[in-house]
Amino acid sequence: MSVKSFKEKSIMSKNIVLQDYQISKIDRNLLNNHQSFLLWFTGLSGSGKSTIANAVEDALHRLGKHTYTLDGDNIRHGLNKDLGFTAEGRTENIRRIAEVANLMIDAGIIVLAAFVSPYEKNRNEIKNIVGKENYIEIFVDTPLGICEERDVKGLYKKAREGTIKDFTGISAPYETPKNPDIIIKTHQMSIPKSVEKILNYIGEKL
Repeated sequence: MSVKSFKEKSIMSKNIVLQDYQISKIDRNLLNNHQSFLLWFTGLSGSGKSTIANAVEDALHRLGKHTYTLDGDNIRHGLNKDLGFTAEGRTENIRRIAEVANLMIDAGIIVLAAFVSPYEKNRNEIKNIVGKENYIEIFVDTPLGICEERDVKGLYKKAREGTIKDFTGISAPYETPKNPDIIIKTHQMSIPKSVEKILNYIGEKL
């Protein structure tokens, strides 16, 4: 960052004051008759994150809960279309998503987010942004071989050929979650059973 940019940023920060609102998250949760929080699905590409997240949202919707799903591909078509897949790009991608999720939680919505999110430090940052009490980490633990077999987008093939650089699991690392709240093994558990496991875990919040 240049000296000029640093000075401009410092001046801007001094002129920015957080606005207090009359209606709070608690008020919105009471109106919706359920708590708002974040279900964060992490795992390799092709692990089944989006499939499980969509199924969970469908189940919550049928229960009358207010929900919204944030998906990696969709977000990169809009909000984060300016970001690449370097470590820096991935970090900023996750930071922005966490900030969006935090606003939605404050709005009283149950947020479901399906992102590879390969770095432990980034997942910890998500937790810090939305608050530990609002963060539920779901590790979709599917072996690399099975993810490659699925490969509906042909991404692993391209990564093996070197067409796609910095691809998680092939040319970029995936740091396995150390203490996820829920582990889903899609190669051993059906979608209905996976949804049931997640709903049972968040039952008290509903």
